[in-house]
Amino acid sequence: MNQYDVAVIGSGPGGYVAAIRCAQLGMKTAIIEKYSTLGGTCLNVGCIPSKALLDSSHHYEDAIKHFEEHGIDIPGEVKVNLEQMIGRKQAVVDQTTKGVQFLMDKNNIDVYEGLGSFKDATHIDIAKADGKTETIEAKNIIIATGSKPATLPFITLDKERIITSTEALKLKEVPKHMIVIGGGVIGLELGQVYKRLGAEVTVVEFMDRIIPGMDGALSKELMKVMKKQKVKFNLSHKVKSVERKGDEVIIKADDKKGEEVTFTGDYCLVSVGRRPYTDGLNAEAAGVKLDDKGRVEVNEHLQTNVPNIYAIGDVVRGAMLAHKAEEEGTMVAELLAGQKPHIDYNLIPGVVYTWPEVAAVGKTEEELKEAGVAYKVGQFPMRALGRARASMDIDGFVKILADKETDEVLGVHMIGARCADLITEGVTAMEFRASAEDMSRMSHAHPTYAEAVKEAALAATDNRPIHV
Repeated sequence: MNQYDVAVIGSGPGGYVAAIRCAQLGMKTAIIEKYSTLGGTCLNVGCIPSKALLDSSHHYEDAIKHFEEHGIDIPGEVKVNLEQMIGRKQAVVDQTTKGVQFLMDKNNIDVYEGLGSFKDATHIDIAKADGKTETIEAKNIIIATGSKPATLPFITLDKERIITSTEALKLKEVPKHMIVIGGGVIGLELGQVYKRLGAEVTVVEFMDRIIPGMDGALSKELMKVMKKQKVKFNLSHKVKSVERKGDEVIIKADDKKGEEVTFTGDYCLVSVGRRPYTDGLNAEAAGVKLDDKGRVEVNEHLQTNVPNIYAIGDVVRGAMLAHKAEEEGTMVAELLAGQKPHIDYNLIPGVVYTWPEVAAVGKTEEELKEAGVAYKVGQFPMRALGRARASMDIDGFVKILADKETDEVLGVHMIGARCADLITEGVTAMEFRASAEDMSRMSHAHPTYAEAVKEAALAATDNRPIHV
């Protein structure tokens, strides 16, 4: 029986980063993955493939809507080759997952393909595709089994017309009318992909706004922009049935008045969040406790009730984000090595990869009001930037929330071009407990989108933005 210092169950961003960090710190490490490729949801059917389709569809939209204004004439009709687009997406996925395999080899991490389940607190059975089972022993075990798309109890996912994000990444045709249940990150991103490619897209959301976990100003601005892109929104709608009849999907919902409304399309994307994935883990054999939501219970050190077993990422509490899982994987590895790492969960940024992109870190205005914190707001519109006008990306703004007395930055919220990258400036500033004035006095290159951050900080400091 092979013996290890650490065994990691699951090879997503949390799992493979944990394995690499353990190996770097001198631990003999194994990683177990039930699928034939490494990388988990993020690399195979999540972050990476969805970004590939978002980029491809964005190029197409630019070609048909904006090239002429830029002075680029294309003879003949610009057409979507969906098969090629999906093929390119898959090539990106293949290259990325092979990169993870390379990193496992480079760091001398043993990779086991098969379903890992606990035999007891120090032994893992690995059920392989050929029906054989292998058992390994590990002093410490990290559960990194991630999440799966959630659904509603009355919805039957046929994975053909009533689909999740996984199937939406490999459709054989552009839908005529895609109905998206859920106005969160995944639904809006994939809805925008197919809207660009020619589908009619209708979003049905239970809450009274889209991206409900983010600052209300971001929700309002993103919906305004996507409405201009002809996406239809139905907020405060409670879906109560989803039925397929042939190639047609019929959704019934109650609106905010309690009256029944019907939506009909040829595809229905069910995007109501994700659930922690512990199927087949046999956690009870090791004595590991799960909470009432199916998550693995952990303490502040991500340690379960069984001292040598830890859990990270989507399978534990907190935001289901790849970069949060990576930080947790690193933290557990360093704890096992006797170090004293720390994660500030308030400084884990969130991003929506629509166009314009939406990004945020820290407290929302709603959270500050609820906590009774006295704060001030600085906001600057993207359309006031020369760089934004040059690229025709004028939608959005940067908003900075700072403590009214100390001027410490409490939250940074932005929507606009390249905000997924710009948000790191906010994270860095808050990590070092910068004031809005600190941010305003940093030199920002001109012309850039990042100038909006400086201007918003000037507005928050003493309401003196330069360019508006």
